[in-house]
This record gives sequence, structure tokens and C-alpha cells, in this order.
Amino acid sequence: MIFVFSENPDVELELLTKGRELAEKAGTELSTLSFSEDGANDLIKYGADVAFLTEKPPEFYSEVYTDLIASLAEKYDLDTILIGGTKRGKETAPRIATRLEVGSAPDCFDLDIEDGGLIVKRRVYSGNSVATEKYEKKPQVATVPPMTFEKAEKDESRTGKIEKFEFTAKPVGKSIKGLKEKSKEGIKIEDAIYVVSGGRGVKAKGDFSLISQLAEAIGGEVGCSRPIASDLKWLSEDHWVGLSGHKVKPKIYIACGISGQVQHLAGMRDSGTIVAINKNSDAPIFKVADYGIVGDLYKVVPKLAELLKK
Repeated sequence: MIFVFSENPDVELELLTKGRELAEKAGTELSTLSFSEDGANDLIKYGADVAFLTEKPPEFYSEVYTDLIASLAEKYDLDTILIGGTKRGKETAPRIATRLEVGSAPDCFDLDIEDGGLIVKRRVYSGNSVATEKYEKKPQVATVPPMTFEKAEKDESRTGKIEKFEFTAKPVGKSIKGLKEKSKEGIKIEDAIYVVSGGRGVKAKGDFSLISQLAEAIGGEVGCSRPIASDLKWLSEDHWVGLSGHKVKPKIYIACGISGQVQHLAGMRDSGTIVAINKNSDAPIFKVADYGIVGDLYKVVPKLAELLKK
């Protein structure tokens, strides 16, 4: 049985899409976890065959969810466990694998079934190479980054089984004293349909108004490379696109004055269409771009924004 889970509802639906495909290829059932009967019925309509139903732990602690999912794996003989690669998921998946004494593969962008075994691909060395890995033991544990697959479509005619599962969370020796929402500038850049990013080619903080004007012209969000947010502090980290920042997957990504170092490419390489604007014709960004404009962004970007506004 294949099992998928994420505390993020959108990522859960993305996992159900791939999980459904893998389950049909392996000739097995697809299962997931829910904390309400209505939620369980919904997940079945989105592709699950079995929805395990239990009481929701009061807080998300990786230790508690490790106990919960490891208990499910042992009782129901789960042979593949796919966890959403969110911050919490990345903490929980390796704990589950350690508890079950099996391997865990992080940040997998491609998954397949061969001879009943899971084959995963993930980028390594900051995206310079792709590792193809096969498991030696089951259950096979992997995390899948958000936006790797499309969300599952709801099928009102689907039926499945709701399996009630008794679970009592053990004390973890800590408690949450308070939560403070982090201030956001606009929407989450990960959710943007169009992103216009600026890099070190932008000479001054005030010049980011050019990037903003182009983003506004296409109804998009402003992004940036690592130096802009981390070193210069011209923009908040909410705008940072890259391996250590945010991973984006917009329909259109426009990189202005960004050379295209692997750290940045790792955060935007899955964009639908990539447009690069750079005065250096040898910039690495042009190797991944669908369209490239060799020119000074101070001349190109205003002209492009003007044309798009029309």
C-alpha cells in the first residue's frame, strides 16, 4: 500500500496525483491520513482508496507525527511513504525512516515503480546533477517538494474506505507558548503565476522600481536573487528565489540582471517559460532560458514594461 501525507492541503492533493499513478502501476491501494470524516471523504474523491481517520494531535510536533505515521506503517504494512517536502515534512520523514530502520530520499522531483520498487530522482550538488536512487528495504520513504506535481482533480463518483485508527500522542516534553504571524509583502511568491526577479545587475535599491513596474505590467510578483535579500537587504527574504530561499514554479519567470548561479537556478528551473535579460551574453542564465535578451536591463526593462502595459 502506498501512503501519502502533508499538513499542507495543496501539497496533499499534489501527492495524491502522483500517488494515484504509482498505485495503479504497482497494482496496490493508495492511502492517506485525515483528521475528520468529511476530510477523509474528500481525500477519497481526490484519489485515495483508503483514508485513515484519527484524532488530530493538538500541535504539529515532528516527534508526534513520526509516532503516528510509523504506527500506521507497522499496522497496515505500508510499503511506500511519500511526505510533502514542507519545512515540517522535511523534519518528519527522516525520523519516520529512522524509526522503521529504512532509507529516506529528500526532495524527489520524479518517482516511478519498477519491479514493485520505488525509483526516485532528485537534484544534487546544487542542481548540477541528478541522482537516481532505488531502495533496498521497505517501507520506502521520500519527501516531494511543493508544486512538483499538479493537484489532483476531484471525482465525486469515487468511493473508498475510511479506516479508523486509534492513536494517543505521547508527551514530547515541550509546548508552544505563542505564535506570531510573519508579515508578508503581497502574496507568497511560491503562489505567483508570474514572477519578475532582479539580481546584482540592479545597481541600487531604488532601481528595483524598474523590476516592480515590469511585474505590475504582467500582474506578477517581484523576486530576487540571494545577494539582494541576504547580503544587501534591499528586499525581504519573502522575495528570495533560490536553493536557500523559495522555490517557485510560475507560468512565466523573468530574470533581470541575474547571472544564473546554481543556487538561484535551483529555485526557478521548473518555471513554465523562462525569460532572461542580461548584458553578458555568456551568463549561465541563458543556458536555461527559453527566451534571452542580451542588453542593459536599464534600457530593456522599461521598454518591455511599456509594451506590455499597452
